[in-house]
Amino acid sequence: MGASREDMMADIDASLRSLCDAFNAHDLERVMGHFAEDCVLHMPRGPQPWGARYEGKDDVRRALAGRFEGLPDVHYGSERHFVDEAARTGISKWVLTGTRRDGVRIEVWGCDFYTFRDGKVVEKDSYWKIVE
Repeated sequence: MGASREDMMADIDASLRSLCDAFNAHDLERVMGHFAEDCVLHMPRGPQPWGARYEGKDDVRRALAGRFEGLPDVHYGSERHFVDEAARTGISKWVLTGTRRDGVRIEVWGCDFYTFRDGKVVEKDSYWKIVE
């Protein structure tokens, strides 16, 4: 017998919270422990209208390592998490703060859309506001 709807929602919610904690701890291995081998990551910046796309756990790991390198003090604060169990998705809203390598401090609002399969992230699609 499968997990109840409430259990599935709680599992996704717990994963979203754990992911946020792992990102804030800059613990790349803990972050990647949430991802499936065939995962896909869409970053907000890139050469295409969707930003940049990374496929597979190794490619996603390299992209996220770049986030920690480019913003060594990155922090996701004021986070809120939402779950849509029917779609096996979760959304995390946050305020990203950090200092780029060139010394410029940034603060942007954003969100991540996560899709889950068997308790693992199969897709992470990131969005953030453009500050001008």
